[in-house]
Amino acid sequence: MGFSVHLNVQLKFYNLPFLELKFYNLPFLELKRRTRQLLSQYNQLAYDQKSEKRTILQAMFAKIGSNVSVGSPFICDYGCNISIGQNVSINMNCTLIDCNRITIGNNVLIASNVQIYTATHPVELHERLRADWQPDSDQYFCQTLARPVTIEDGCWIGGGVIIIPGVTIGRGSVIGAGSVVVKDIPANSLAVGNPCRVIRQINQGEPHA
Repeated sequence: MGFSVHLNVQLKFYNLPFLELKFYNLPFLELKRRTRQLLSQYNQLAYDQKSEKRTILQAMFAKIGSNVSVGSPFICDYGCNISIGQNVSINMNCTLIDCNRITIGNNVLIASNVQIYTATHPVELHERLRADWQPDSDQYFCQTLARPVTIEDGCWIGGGVIIIPGVTIGRGSVIGAGSVVVKDIPANSLAVGNPCRVIRQINQGEPHA
């Protein structure tokens, strides 16, 4: 019996750098439901069911290159805002909250338990809560914003790293295990800690640096 994924919805790829969370082409719950169904299928597949896994990832992601491995369990919010290059390994138990674009370049390693967030909320309570919100409203009770995250070519993201909304990790950089990345990391940097800070430059003098 062949393996197939049936798509019944049209998806919107968000390319604004900072936007209020909206779903122009699809009811919110329908999009959530579709993604949860695909994730449920994906996370039940055996390790060696490579072609079946790729079929689901192609259905779920905006873009996926060749030689991409995504370990299970894997969690994302919508999938349609995730773009992945070629030669990418995402290890088990990673979470990608893709309310805005998550762009992962080529030749990238992402270790287990990494969390990438694009969704955020205003810090001030009066800004975070919607004024005059009612339970029967079609809006969420709090204001939600989303900023894109980019991991450029050749990066290695260590185990348990947390990347917050709006961050870009520059080409060739390494983020140490357990780090919390709260601001952009320049290319060819070794960075660790909470908050994550650059320790030293790497890849100096190499052709790809």
